[in-house]
Amino acid sequence: MITDSPRLGLSVSAVLGAALIWSSSFAVTKVALAEVPPMTLGALRFALAALILGVAVHTGPDRRRLPSPRERLFIGSAGLLGITAYFALENVGVDLATASDATLIVASYPILTLVLSGRAEFSPVRLTGMLLTVGGVCLVVRGNGTHSLWGDVFLIAGGVAWAAYNILARRDRSGASPIVVTYYQTLAGAGGFVLLSLSEVDRWVVPSGANVLRIAFLAGLCSVAGFLLYNYGLRRLEASVAVNLLNVVPVAGLVWAVVLAGERLALVQVLGGAVVIAGVTLGLHRKKTRGSLRRTDTEGHLESAQ
Repeated sequence: MITDSPRLGLSVSAVLGAALIWSSSFAVTKVALAEVPPMTLGALRFALAALILGVAVHTGPDRRRLPSPRERLFIGSAGLLGITAYFALENVGVDLATASDATLIVASYPILTLVLSGRAEFSPVRLTGMLLTVGGVCLVVRGNGTHSLWGDVFLIAGGVAWAAYNILARRDRSGASPIVVTYYQTLAGAGGFVLLSLSEVDRWVVPSGANVLRIAFLAGLCSVAGFLLYNYGLRRLEASVAVNLLNVVPVAGLVWAVVLAGERLALVQVLGGAVVIAGVTLGLHRKKTRGSLRRTDTEGHLESAQ
């Protein structure tokens, strides 16, 4: 256990900083999508993120411990699922629905990941949390028009893709550092997005200065800085503590949706969000054992880790 209060405070601040960065991504994405098509936005965001990570990997100490070509192929396949497939569904969902809907629905992803991975321990408390989470998502979706409803469907499908990514990523045996794994996943994900963006050629325009800044924010802060901050915090915090700190994401995300995207929240959305957060908190509960909460539980909560 860490008893150094200043260092512990830095770790908590790092995780909270990552959460606040990630919570803003939906609102920033929503505003950018008014000008940049969904697949093109993904291509620009992750190509820039891959460039930043590539410089860090190939100039840092990790350059001597890169995975083999076969291991890179496996890591890349996870990137196509966790970055290309997931964020393509998320971008389309945010485009059709609202940033606030995305924030609240994505809050349910940890439970979805636990269920689909088959690693959930179905204690009465956890089962209650899972049911509450589902009910909260239903409240968020309830009352939306058909246009927003389809967006919510895409966001929920994105949750399935994210859960599948977590299951696949856990099978990585390369032993590479997190930043190296993230680099190769992001590189593959960016490549997938570039191919998808070709379907939007007729919608391509030169981004405005404001959108260039938004894309840089999504790439540099949401996809790189947030990840580094979170992993710094995990070095000195129990995974269960980090997960609880990440519950600030849907709350802060609603604030960003109002401030940045100019959205108005319905009372049923606020109620649904509160139920989702309560459900996630209960759903991640585990009986105390010798070890702390498995990191796999934490991984399921990294909705916007990139």
